[in-house]
Amino acid sequence: MKFGKYLLEKSREEWAGEYVDYKALKDLIKISAADYESNTLPSFSPRTTSLTVQRVQNRRDSAEEDFFKCLDSEVEKVGRFTAQLVAKLRERLEHVRAAAADVKPEDAEALLEDAKNVGDEFLQLEKYVNLNYMGFHKILKKHDKMLPASPCRQFYIAHLHNQPWVQGNYSDLLFVLSNVYSKLRGDKSATVVSDPGVTQGVRCVTTKFWVRMSDVSTVKHHLLQHLPVYQVSPADFSGDAELVNQVYLDNSSLELYHCRLDKRPNAMALRLRWQGGAGPTLVHVDRKTHKESWQGEESEAASIVLPEERVVGFLEGEYSVEEAAAEWAARQAPPPGEAAVEAFRAVFTDVQRVVDAKQLKPTMRTQYMRTRFQIPFDPSVSVNLDTTICMMKENSEDGPTCSAAGRWYRDPTLPVARTEITRFPHAVLEIKLTLAGGDAPPPWVSELTDSGLLTEVSKFSKYIQGVATLFADMVQAVPYWVDDEVVRASMLLSAPELPAEVHPTARDLKMGKRSKSRMQGADMAGPGGGASAERELRHPLLGDAPTLRLMPGGSGRRLDEPEPSGLLDWWFRKPPMAEHKALPPGTLPERMEPKTYFANERTFLAWLHMAVTIGSIATALLGYSGATQSRKHPEEAAPQSVQLIAIILLPVALLMCGYALLVYLWRTNQIASRALSYIDDRRGPRALAWLVVAALGAIMTLGIVDLVEEIEASRGGAPPPLAAAAAMRRLLGA
Repeated sequence: MKFGKYLLEKSREEWAGEYVDYKALKDLIKISAADYESNTLPSFSPRTTSLTVQRVQNRRDSAEEDFFKCLDSEVEKVGRFTAQLVAKLRERLEHVRAAAADVKPEDAEALLEDAKNVGDEFLQLEKYVNLNYMGFHKILKKHDKMLPASPCRQFYIAHLHNQPWVQGNYSDLLFVLSNVYSKLRGDKSATVVSDPGVTQGVRCVTTKFWVRMSDVSTVKHHLLQHLPVYQVSPADFSGDAELVNQVYLDNSSLELYHCRLDKRPNAMALRLRWQGGAGPTLVHVDRKTHKESWQGEESEAASIVLPEERVVGFLEGEYSVEEAAAEWAARQAPPPGEAAVEAFRAVFTDVQRVVDAKQLKPTMRTQYMRTRFQIPFDPSVSVNLDTTICMMKENSEDGPTCSAAGRWYRDPTLPVARTEITRFPHAVLEIKLTLAGGDAPPPWVSELTDSGLLTEVSKFSKYIQGVATLFADMVQAVPYWVDDEVVRASMLLSAPELPAEVHPTARDLKMGKRSKSRMQGADMAGPGGGASAERELRHPLLGDAPTLRLMPGGSGRRLDEPEPSGLLDWWFRKPPMAEHKALPPGTLPERMEPKTYFANERTFLAWLHMAVTIGSIATALLGYSGATQSRKHPEEAAPQSVQLIAIILLPVALLMCGYALLVYLWRTNQIASRALSYIDDRRGPRALAWLVVAALGAIMTLGIVDLVEEIEASRGGAPPPLAAAAAMRRLLGA
C-alpha cells in the first residue's frame, strides 16, 4: 500500500487538516525531479555579463527551495498542533485529578470514564505523532531517491529528531493518570519499600510475553485501569519507569548459561542489580535457582544487599560474612531479628562459595526501563513491563577486563563497539500471579493475554538472549525464540562479519538488505543515524531513550571470491547469479545442529532409493532378455530391444549412486568441520534430471522407430530387422 493512501486511512477525521501534507510534498519533489532532468541537457542561453541585468533563476533551485519551505512549514504545523493537544490533555487530567481528591461514591464511575477518555486521547496523540514522523521519514527518503544529486535525508532526520514534539517524553502524565485510577478504585497509596535485606523462598507463577513496541502504550493504558504504577523509591523515581542495570556472572565456559538454557535441576543465575540512572550505591545480589515444576517444585529466588564499595571484595572472597552481616544489620531500622540475620548469612555464604568454586566473573549486562504495576501490600497480581532493552558485554574486547581494572562493572568511559552491544526489538511483559489453590486469575488479566497484543514466550530470559547474541562463538546451543524474524535481524546487527571465504548469494544479499532496512531503527548511533529514530518513535510519548549509545562500527567490505581449486569446488561453488558483495555488517553464522546430519543422510538415502529403483528395472530387463534368448531364436528382435533399454538405464542408475555418495561425503565433511560455506547443490539435481530425460527420450525414440518399421513390414514383404535390434547387433558386434 502506498503511504499516501495509508495516511488517509489512519488519519483521524477531526484532525484531518493537521497531518503532514504528504501529497503536496510529493508533487514538489516530482517538479524538482523534472526540472533536474531538464537542466542536465546542454543549455545555449546567452551568458549574463552585466551587473545591472538580473540573472535568470534556476528552475530546479526554485522548485527545491519551495519543497524545503513547505517541509519546514509542515514540521512547524505538526509541532504546534501537538503542543496544543498536550496542553489540553494536561488541563483535562488536572481537572480529573482535582475532582478525584474528594470524589463522592456516586461520582466515581463518571470520573473513571473521564480518566479513561484522557488515556484514550493520549494514545491517539501518540499515533498522530508516530504517523507524522513516519510521513516525514518517507518523504525524505523519496526526495533522496528522485534527486540523488542533492541528498538531504540524513541531515534533515537529525534536525527532525530534535523537534520538541519528537523529543517530548510525557510519561509523567501517565503516572498522574495512574494515581487518579488508584484513587478512584480505592487502592492504598504507594509507600516506600524499606530495604528488605533478604527475600528468600519467593514462589509464584510467572508468565512472560513479548509486546510490539507500537503496542506498548496501549498495554500500559490497559494495565493502569486495574493496577497502579508502583514506586519502589519515590525520591529517585520520575515518570512511570526507572532504569535498571543487571550484571550477570558466569565463567569462561558459560556454565551458568548452558545450565539455565537446558533447564537443568538447580540451575543457578547470579546477578548484581541496581536501579536509577546514577552510579550504584546499594547493590542487590540476586540468586535464582531453577526447580522442576513437573515434580511439584517451584523456582526459588533470594537476594541480599551490599554497599557498592564492598562488591569487589565480596567477589574476591575478601569480604567476610561476619563483617557483612554486622554492616547489614546496622543499616536496618528497626534492627532485624536473629532469623533474618541467619538468612542473610546463609545466602551470602552460598553465593560467595559458588562464585569461588565456579570462578564466576562479570560477563554481561542487561539494561532497560522498567514500569512496575502492583497494588501495595497485595502481591496477588504484579506486572513488570520492560522497554528499551539492551544487552552489553561487561568486559571490553579491546580494553582491560573488569578484574584487571579492579572493578565489578564495566568502565563507563570505555567505548562500546558494535559487536559488544545488542538491542532487543520487543518490550517484555512479566505477569506474576500469587493465588490460592484453585483460584483463577482476574478477568482483566485473561482479557489482556487474549487481546492479541501479547505473544507468550515461555521461559524467556534477557541473559540467555544476550549471551546467545554477544557470545555466539562460545555457546553450544541457542534458545528457541531466536527463530523470530525481528529478533534474528537484531542479532545480525551485533554479529561479527563473515570471513572472506564465505560469499553471499543473490538471495542472501536481498534478505540482508531487507533485514538492514527493517532494523535500522535499532541502530542508535546518534542523531545522524538516518532512520535510527524510527524505532524510538514507536512509543515516543511514553518511552525513554536508552542511556547507552551504539558506537560506530566497521562497515562491510568487498570480498573477492577465490578461484576453484578442484572439480568438487568448482561444481559446488556459488553460480555467478549476481555480483559478489559483502553481507551487511553483522551476520550471525548458522549453527550446525545434529538434525543437519540426519537431513544429509535422508537426502543420501533418497537419491539411493531412486538409483536402486532405476537399476532394478534395468537389471530385471537384462534378466528377462537373457531368459527369452535362451528359449527362442537368438535373432529375436524383442529381447535385443529390451537389452538396449536396460543398457541405457543402467548407467543412469550408476551415475546417480556415485553422485549421491560423493555429495554425502562432501557435505558430511563440511558439517563436521563447521565450515562457513554453502552446502547446497544447484547443478547436480538439474544435471541428473536432464540425464534421465535424455535416457527416456532415447528409449521413446527407439520404440517409435521400431513401431513404424514394424507397421511398414506388415504391409508387404518379409519384415526387415528392426532398428533397435540392428542397433543392438552393431553395439555388441553381432
